[in-house]
Amino acid sequence: MVDAAPGVVIAATSSGSGKTTIATGLIAALAQRMRVAPFKVGPDYIDPGYHGMAAGRRGRNLDTVMCGRELVQGLYTHGASGLDIAVVEGVMGLFDGRITAHSNQTSALAEGSTAEVAALLGLPVVLVVDVRGTSQSVGAIVRGFATAEDSVRIAGVILNKVGTPRHAEVCRQAVEAQGVPVLGAIPRVDHAEVPSRHLGLVTSGELAQAREAIDAMAHMVEEYVDIDAVVALARAPKPVAAWNPGIEPVAAKPTIAMTGGPAFSFTYAEHVEVLRAAGAQVVDFDPLHEDLPACDGLIIPGGFPEEHCAALASREPLRTQVREAIEQGMPVHAECAGLLWLLDTLGDHPMLGVIPTSAAMGRRLTLGYREAVALADSLLYRAGERVVGHEFHHTQLESQRVQDFAPAWGWKLWDGKPAQEGFVRENIHASYLHVHPAATPQAVHRFVQAAAHFRA
Repeated sequence: MVDAAPGVVIAATSSGSGKTTIATGLIAALAQRMRVAPFKVGPDYIDPGYHGMAAGRRGRNLDTVMCGRELVQGLYTHGASGLDIAVVEGVMGLFDGRITAHSNQTSALAEGSTAEVAALLGLPVVLVVDVRGTSQSVGAIVRGFATAEDSVRIAGVILNKVGTPRHAEVCRQAVEAQGVPVLGAIPRVDHAEVPSRHLGLVTSGELAQAREAIDAMAHMVEEYVDIDAVVALARAPKPVAAWNPGIEPVAAKPTIAMTGGPAFSFTYAEHVEVLRAAGAQVVDFDPLHEDLPACDGLIIPGGFPEEHCAALASREPLRTQVREAIEQGMPVHAECAGLLWLLDTLGDHPMLGVIPTSAAMGRRLTLGYREAVALADSLLYRAGERVVGHEFHHTQLESQRVQDFAPAWGWKLWDGKPAQEGFVRENIHASYLHVHPAATPQAVHRFVQAAAHFRA
């Protein structure tokens, strides 16, 4: 057993309450005083990017749906070991989580919810409440959240978007009358918020002023939140063993190239750690500016290629270089944005031309967890193996089935109808589905083995 840092959960009554801005500002402010472990509940990639920049170390995810409850405990211990404090940003509203036909409606602890993670780890919750349009009623709101579930402790409240000092004081009195301390009251400001787009916030890797935005968030929290009181609330988690990939390294030590930069920034911190545990040497490169490094395998994670498709299309020598390497048998694992880069075209822009179909922006967002089964043997999975993954994209494929490729995944839709998704060939696994590498270390190990074989 190793000691993990004490932590606090920053939750909210609903999405849009300002918890990302407050959590990021708190992480940045604390990082000036101590070593901070930043976490995000759920599958989100964007918030951890800001958390990581604020903390000076990688943001990590705690997702009980994709990883399971026991693994999430180990991942917290792994990410918070040897540090001073952990800040866990929640997802949506405190009790919002996965909705299924088998959801337990008698419990407030929905699977994948912030409340479930807080109770699982035994961490106190600081509730962010947007008080626009309310005053004394905020007391009833806090009382409802504080008494909804005995295993979840609301240890404090931060009032957000208060209008005047008088408004702040009325709200404070209403909350503290319920026995919950108010740790801060933040006025309505716009300069410390992160810009958004169709999939949510703009990534920290894309935003030239990201550091300025984070500094503004930190200044706001320093000015309006009692940081010492937040630190005093932090509690040590329930002691568990730290996560370990538990796989044997490949002796050949192949080199795996992983795309990054603004177009392909959606990676979990544990992905590189599992690759290295499997014996791989990992090198990063930005396809918008750099050539493909010497490597034995290529991983193309998620991101926003639709925002950079013109720039990707203009990199014709790189496109030829990557396409030829794949045609020669180099293993490639592509998730979501990676899948789009492998297509013939994205919108009106030429991509790599490895998978003979195209994609364009769709009218609706495809979003949700998927209980998927592998439909064919591949670089990563054996037919019949099951995973829980997550889809999050606004593009639509022209065709889901193309010649010489087998479907990667199958699952059932909400109405019970079967769905198939993704593309598998000898050295290619491409899919919209994001899967957490800590939950599937055997798949990462197989990819490293395939890269070692290609190298040989």
